[in-house]
Amino acid sequence: MSESDPATQRVAADADVIVVGAGPAGSTTAYYLAQSGLSVLLLEKTRFPREKVCGDGLTPRAVKELLAMGVDVGAPGWVRNKGLRVVGGGRSFELDWPELQSYPDFGLVRTRHDFDQILADHAVKAGATLLEGVNVAGPVLDERSGYLTGVRTQDGEVYRSRVVVAADGNSTRLSLAMGLHKREDRPMGVAVRTYYTSPRHDDDFLEIWLELWDGDRLLPGYGWIFGVGDGTANVGLGLLNTSESFKNIDYRDLVRRWVRHMPAEWGFTEENRTTPIRGAALPMAFNRQPHYTRGLVLVGDSGGMINPFNGEGIAYAMESGRMAADTIVTALSRPTAAERERTLRAYPAILKDAYGGYFNLGRVFVEAIGKPGVMGFITRHTLPHPVLMRFAMKLLANLTDPRRGDASDRIINALSKVTPPA
Repeated sequence: MSESDPATQRVAADADVIVVGAGPAGSTTAYYLAQSGLSVLLLEKTRFPREKVCGDGLTPRAVKELLAMGVDVGAPGWVRNKGLRVVGGGRSFELDWPELQSYPDFGLVRTRHDFDQILADHAVKAGATLLEGVNVAGPVLDERSGYLTGVRTQDGEVYRSRVVVAADGNSTRLSLAMGLHKREDRPMGVAVRTYYTSPRHDDDFLEIWLELWDGDRLLPGYGWIFGVGDGTANVGLGLLNTSESFKNIDYRDLVRRWVRHMPAEWGFTEENRTTPIRGAALPMAFNRQPHYTRGLVLVGDSGGMINPFNGEGIAYAMESGRMAADTIVTALSRPTAAERERTLRAYPAILKDAYGGYFNLGRVFVEAIGKPGVMGFITRHTLPHPVLMRFAMKLLANLTDPRRGDASDRIINALSKVTPPA
């Protein structure tokens, strides 16, 4: 692309950067961009507060990003937890979050009803301009170069910028319009959740069920019970497309069948259910690539940045938003168009270096547990051994120290490095 190309010039624009989507990825990106002094337009199609299907559980990896942004996680509404309670094979095992130099030793629960708004408010305080109720319909392209110069809304409004960030989730209209389609060789999941009034609302641990039983019948997937601290518990399950049951199951009925056999005192009954049972897709392991093309940068779910080991998305949404912002700030400080473009094109390699090997390990794991009996075998032979369980926790949650870690850290880090990137 030449210096004379209009798509690379400093033209009159509404902002240096437009970020489409004010979820965790978009708001984090906007926060760091604005903090650096760039003008940022954050466009959100809904209005806050809003619902979002999620488990609401935040691992220490996500907590680290919240603390880095200055979010007050000690304020009312944030519920701390000490670790994971893993249930399976007739056993229950509690694991504290590991003590690491790189991450805090606690997790959190906060419902998405206001979690996303908290992050968006932080972006606004940093200097970003948030417009709610703005539904972006597609990109605005330079006719000669095909380079992205802005976005067009459903109402016909046009906003222009030097770079556009797609933080518009799994459905990501922008990515599709730019020719970035899902890769079929990447795993997909479905998360289904609801809330029940329950004494389980106050719990020091995030509870994970490796087996879902309907009486004496084993159901596909894994489940969770996360106390929200407000009198309710988030109860949900996940199912992977590597399971034979993925396409032929009523997920909402699956939730009802699972909780039907839980202790009556937990209160997981239809009478105590406070919200509908809702589901959402989980795009995993970089299922849409490349993460940069012609002025468009992908962050979070739009680029399939969900951990295939455990379905965690918020931590990677925020981390990718921070990395994207760093790349964009550096790129827009370059004196020539060629240098700016070269810097932006390095972003996919930055992501692959951070997650590529680990996500590919997760793909192998997902393929394995999709086979009947594998999860049961893992559960029976891992839960009785505390050392193996602690190793599994670090692997599945991606919680290790890169330097000076223990033996399990070194093994996990080495495996991630030698595995070809996703």
